[in-house]
Amino acid sequence: MTTDDIFRQIRSKRAMLCVGLDTDYAKLPECVKSGRSVPEAVLEFNRRIVDATAPHCVAFKPNLAFYEYLGAAGWDVLGKTVEYIRSSHPEEFIIADAKRGDIGNTAKMYARTLFETFDFDAVTLSPYMGSETVTPFLEYPGRYAIVVALSSNPSSSDFQGLINDTAYGVEGKPLYRAVMEKMMSISTPDNMMFVVGATKAGKLKEIRAFCPDNFFLVPGVGAQGGSAEEVIANGASAKGGLLINSSRAILYASSGEDYAQAAAAVASRTAIFKG
Repeated sequence: MTTDDIFRQIRSKRAMLCVGLDTDYAKLPECVKSGRSVPEAVLEFNRRIVDATAPHCVAFKPNLAFYEYLGAAGWDVLGKTVEYIRSSHPEEFIIADAKRGDIGNTAKMYARTLFETFDFDAVTLSPYMGSETVTPFLEYPGRYAIVVALSSNPSSSDFQGLINDTAYGVEGKPLYRAVMEKMMSISTPDNMMFVVGATKAGKLKEIRAFCPDNFFLVPGVGAQGGSAEEVIANGASAKGGLLINSSRAILYASSGEDYAQAAAAVASRTAIFKG
């Protein structure tokens, strides 16, 4: 999928929303759990949420942690969720929220797993071990590495905002900028995106200035308190350039039998694109 394909969806749906499928069995409505095993309930919930919210979003983002803890059955649910999105809503961009990051030969196998075995369009990556953790993901045309740059969690400032010293040739630059500039030097906007948290909306304008063309995956809207309006005002590019993620606020909008309709209602008013 090209960035133009994504932007066409943004324009068509007037939305920049990415729905995070962080499906926690403990939070599912009783009507979904009743008469179903844990994997069956998770899959049924995902299918209903996907159908309800697809008209209002351009991407889905399963967080792998919410499937891996179920063991082999969880991997099966993850695969079936991706297959369902592909068959029922083929226009949707599908992100594996995996935050993988390892040396080259291991990264190559992660890329094969998530792009070939599971058919994701993009994978979130942690760049801490350097560019070799990312380059294997750049070898797949139409697929994307989404590198964590400035995340939305409170302790992100422990490292991401630190100013680098002259030993790395980036004096005066925060670590997140050094990361982004290095990643931009080995990639193009057609295979690289960045995670920039909605709770850091004040930084988005600055980041967009030195990174004008790449899409940003922006978590932190909804339950974490980020403002989609501020994100769009500060971070939108000429091609939209934003995938604004909301998970819990949409998934658990209702604990009753109307959970899918409630999710659709929240999705319909989240990350509206007026450009």
